Amino acid sequence: MKKEAKIKPFWYSDIWLFPKLITIITTLDEQGRINAAPYSHIMQYDVMAKNPRLILGARQDSHTFTNIIATGEFVVNCVPAQHLDDMMETARFYPEGVNELEQTNLTMIPSLHVKPPSIQECPQIAECTVDEIIRLEKSSGIVIGKIKALVFDEKLIDMPREERIRAMNLPVGLGDESRMDYFHGVNYEITKHVLGEPPDAFKGGEVQLGMTWTDDALQTLMTIPPGVRKMVTEQTETFAREKGDDKVTLARFQELADEYGMSDEFFDRFRKKKAG
Repeated sequence: MKKEAKIKPFWYSDIWLFPKLITIITTLDEQGRINAAPYSHIMQYDVMAKNPRLILGARQDSHTFTNIIATGEFVVNCVPAQHLDDMMETARFYPEGVNELEQTNLTMIPSLHVKPPSIQECPQIAECTVDEIIRLEKSSGIVIGKIKALVFDEKLIDMPREERIRAMNLPVGLGDESRMDYFHGVNYEITKHVLGEPPDAFKGGEVQLGMTWTDDALQTLMTIPPGVRKMVTEQTETFAREKGDDKVTLARFQELADEYGMSDEFFDRFRKKKAG
């Protein structure tokens, strides 16, 4: 027996399973700062060798989409299965201007034809420039990218197709649950990766840092509920400047938290409680 399912939000991951390629898109903003984020809405568009193009779908307010519009360049890095945890780290909503790759075990290398960096650990890479931008009403933005170069680990180039597929060990995305638990397929086995961010975490991407933050201070900031992260960022940087600091350290962050009573109990008021 067959039964029709109701089409509702997130139908493309919760109801209909689209096995999707796992990638990290690297871009630069107008100030030359690196951004990295995972994307699976990618497919070939023009397969002819004279004008190879691909399609990338992204939220119109995302750092990636904004950067692509501003600079006209991006790199598609295909992540191997052994680096899925690093890919998930780039999925967190760090403030604008933060290089997510610095929070991972991935290595940046120069690209051959575009300015955004490539990722050493990714066995296949597509360096792209913008061919066309399509803004869908009340939905995603579509980037049609012209492929300037397809770059591979050298040993893969002349491998037979089956051997190359096995050697690259590329996972596919198989859907997500509550926007926090993500499922991936690797060699017919399903793995689960937890993002560790609440459903409203996208608000954290609206934060802009006015000072340099040490890695441990930045990671502590990422534990602050997204709805108040901007306020905490501004207060912390003001506090650090008043103390004569040129960067925000974890010690200074904790000093402010103690002074203003910003404890876990306080922030629990702003965290969404799970039902049940």
